[in-house]
Amino acid sequence: MIDFTSRQVPKADIAHQLDCIEQIHRRNALRPEPPHFYCQTFGCQQNEADTERIAGMLAEMGYVRTQDAAEADVIVVNTCAVREHAEKRVFGIMGQYTHIKETRTDVTICMCGCMVQQEHIAEKIKKSYPRVDIVFGTHMLWRFPELLLRRLNGSKRIFEISGDPKGEIAEGLPVQRDEGCHAWLSIMYGCNNFCTYCIVPYVRGRERSRQPEDIEAELRQLVAEGYKDITLLGQNVNSYGKDLGIGMDFADLLARLDAVPGEYRLRFMTSHPKDASEKLFAAMAGGKHICHQLHLPFQSGSDVILKKMNRGYTKEAYLALIEQARRYMPDLVLSSDIIVGFPGETEEDFQGTLDVVRRGQYDLLYTFLYSRRSGTPAAEMPDDTTAEEKQDRFNRLLQTQEGINQQRQDAYQDKELSVLIDGLSNGKQESEYTHCGRTDGGLLVLVRGEDLHIGDFVDVEIEQTSLRALYGRVIGKGYHG
Repeated sequence: MIDFTSRQVPKADIAHQLDCIEQIHRRNALRPEPPHFYCQTFGCQQNEADTERIAGMLAEMGYVRTQDAAEADVIVVNTCAVREHAEKRVFGIMGQYTHIKETRTDVTICMCGCMVQQEHIAEKIKKSYPRVDIVFGTHMLWRFPELLLRRLNGSKRIFEISGDPKGEIAEGLPVQRDEGCHAWLSIMYGCNNFCTYCIVPYVRGRERSRQPEDIEAELRQLVAEGYKDITLLGQNVNSYGKDLGIGMDFADLLARLDAVPGEYRLRFMTSHPKDASEKLFAAMAGGKHICHQLHLPFQSGSDVILKKMNRGYTKEAYLALIEQARRYMPDLVLSSDIIVGFPGETEEDFQGTLDVVRRGQYDLLYTFLYSRRSGTPAAEMPDDTTAEEKQDRFNRLLQTQEGINQQRQDAYQDKELSVLIDGLSNGKQESEYTHCGRTDGGLLVLVRGEDLHIGDFVDVEIEQTSLRALYGRVIGKGYHG
């Protein structure tokens, strides 16, 4: 039986990786010009956070980041296994990158992440993409310095997709984040839910929570470095702490992190309805820094389909949950995920989904046509619904949500909202709306005003609305908490 207790990588093993980083750094320091690295990321925010770790390691090795793969000495593609479309894109782009190696044989091409953690994918790369040098799965990310050093020292092609199925946590490795206001902060890894359509537990391992003191220390560092919008990450953040045995759950962690002083916002994703609780909503409502934004996927409005998906809740229980959340936070911005065309879904099942959409009144929906994932239970379920029927349902879902979305956006007309400016508007509307930013709830706002800077908290009066964005003028500045 697998012991699911959280386990950190021993300090001696981390020290070995740091030594490998130093060896590569000394090698690169002898070059007349610093070498470059290029990273491309597919998939979720957790993949983006993983890429930040890889970039941090490469930067410590003496590589300089480039946005042009053609000039890179090391190319890293971090892959996603959740959707078939992502896999096709990865293989398409890998064909382009391997052509680079035809003229620059010293380029090191690496593939990592969820997709390559699957044995059949790793085998395909081994046979069909001979110019790929290093393939490593999610459990081996922390050993990337060692793998790269081996390859640079003349090792044959490296394929490492093994590792402990319950996963490990590696603390103390470098990270390189993008400049700006936003930062990812992983609080846990893996998933124990085993939804029948999902490959994540098989490629990410079992749930394991970071120690709260490590999370708090990283948050304090991010705030000190000037990050203003920090997202806590996990496949299911509100199951945090179950494996630690210290009596701390996600609501407790939120309260602890909220006590860190500074001018910043704290948000999180993704939550699972079966683990969301009144205690969590109370912690969100009572926090100074915690955003009133909740991403709570329901996937289907049919109890029959939810049971086949192994989701662990019913339609009415889910709707009661979001009603409870809104009682605590009337200004809650709510988003969700929906899968259309799950095996066996009938028109009646789909009508249940539309009912949840209408009653839920979501600000944003992420909608997907079911994508078969080899190795999951759903892949073996019978499915007699045609592709045309599924697409028709998908289109009707989008049409329903578009009307709701417009109504919710229009309700912000003439309202005053606090916005964190995080970029330039790039001429999306009249030139007077020079900057863009996000509300506490994550809504996009294009802003006009004087003396605006990225990282400013501003009060904005909404002048116009559209389906995708709000438009407003600055009427004040300052962080309100």
